Amino acid sequence: MKNKKISFVSSLTRRTVLALGAAILATGLITSPAKAELKLEKEELKFGFIKLTDMAPLAIAYEKGFFEDEGLYVTLEPQANWKVLLDRVISGELDGAHMLAGQPLGATIGFGTQSHIITAFSMDLNGNGITVSNEVWAEMKKHIPTGPDGKPQHPIKADALKPVIEKYRAAGKPFNMGMVFPVSTHNYELRYWLAAGGIHPGFYSKTDISGQIKADAFLSVTPPPQMPATMEAGTISGYCVGEPWNQQAVFKGIGVPVITDYEIWKNNPEKVFGVSAAWAKTNPKTHLAVIKALIRAAMWLDENNNANRTEAVKILARSEYVGADAEVIANSMTGTFEYEKGDKRAVPDFNVFFRYFATYPYLSDAVWYLSQMRRWGQIAGQKSDAWFADVAKKVYRPDIYLEAAKLLVAEGKAKKEDFPWDSDGYRAPQNEFIDNIAFDGRKPNDYLKKFPIGLKNSETIKGDKVVATN
Repeated sequence: MKNKKISFVSSLTRRTVLALGAAILATGLITSPAKAELKLEKEELKFGFIKLTDMAPLAIAYEKGFFEDEGLYVTLEPQANWKVLLDRVISGELDGAHMLAGQPLGATIGFGTQSHIITAFSMDLNGNGITVSNEVWAEMKKHIPTGPDGKPQHPIKADALKPVIEKYRAAGKPFNMGMVFPVSTHNYELRYWLAAGGIHPGFYSKTDISGQIKADAFLSVTPPPQMPATMEAGTISGYCVGEPWNQQAVFKGIGVPVITDYEIWKNNPEKVFGVSAAWAKTNPKTHLAVIKALIRAAMWLDENNNANRTEAVKILARSEYVGADAEVIANSMTGTFEYEKGDKRAVPDFNVFFRYFATYPYLSDAVWYLSQMRRWGQIAGQKSDAWFADVAKKVYRPDIYLEAAKLLVAEGKAKKEDFPWDSDGYRAPQNEFIDNIAFDGRKPNDYLKKFPIGLKNSETIKGDKVVATN
């Protein structure tokens, strides 16, 4: 919100204005199709977020009046960490929140806190990076080929990190890395990159939820804003996080981002807007109104070839949102990404909010995250392809999304071609991954069989061993 101290007063002001508008509508002088169609069950809402640039659709929907257009009085509130955020959505203290793409899935299947959470809106594509300390980077560079310009060739694979980890092991030192949450996109992207380079990132089991069973690199949870300082202190040697915390390491001169998630899985889904299933059932029209506002915010963020990004950076830099230097946020939000200091490269799709149907909650995206939960033991036993599909449909709700989209098109606020009306929820098989392994969301078990590192078929973890069960 613009100013917490005056949020109550400003809400009263907005309420008065809308009341006057309603009185005018009653005279028949003007009409409002949106208000006629959606009779809101709840108008005053509180949404949570973590201080990352990909919370932008929430900030823009607030600042540009898209929530107000729907008759919603919204308060935006930063949360301490992802667990607190999820717990407050479950308890009803928050009406909804900016969530990790895997969070509604993890909660619904009972990994950690169990509660049925749904999402009808994908907040963005891409947006993460993997950063290592200067010390690790100096060792990695010895194993990375250079281009004609003398700069490291990208994408940088984890193959270059493997000899560094072996050197740590020979010296009797663990190689520690940070990620933001056990069901975070960052955890799965970091694991995917490491495993593609022959580095085991560790398994989970029912009795050991550290995720470090049989690990070569030891991954642990670190809150995003604390990543750079934790690495600078030597507690971790690298991390996977969203912006602006990779670019912050460059600006502080303490580390080097080596790869973006765009290079690990091109145009991967990153965050979603999540609500409890109970809340959605009680407030279906309010939910549609929220999704409408968020779609408009995403459109604004990407329209005219990202022409609005400079303004968005200024908004996000404010303390009530991300609270980082505008220059740091702009490094990625405006289509560039800086790797080694001075090595700034064009990455126009580092942050995507609307193009490529970014806001549509694809069922196949849900299946991918579930497949990685199974791969690393968070889903302990074998599941059928039908089980993956059923869970995806229970959590990801493209039907609600398209209902909101239809209203926007009818109101002239969006174009029909902006939305995938004919989609069955599944993307065509994808093969733009760092390891070139193709993913078909309809066949997750076949997909899992392709990985040399990871659980497959009937395999499970017992103690510190991988065993096959019948």
